[in-house]
Amino acid sequence: MKKIVIVAVLGMFAVDLTFAADSSCDAKAVEKKLAGAAKNSFLKKCNKDLALTACGIQATEKKLVGAAKNSFLKKCEKDAAVK
Repeated sequence: MKKIVIVAVLGMFAVDLTFAADSSCDAKAVEKKLAGAAKNSFLKKCNKDLALTACGIQATEKKLVGAAKNSFLKKCEKDAAVK
């Protein structure tokens, strides 16, 4: 039961980071006055960078090391790229 609660809390945290990433990157693009292809490229890179950071935070919270951490990061980054 304790594991289910922990997973649920981490899941909500990840969703919050995703919404924050979208608005944060959009705000940065507006601040830089980007438009068109430049804006799309910037948003893609910005969201990817934030997803990588979020995955790294989750791996650290789970106290993963070595192969387990690498596997988790690879899957997390792949899942983040799909969204």
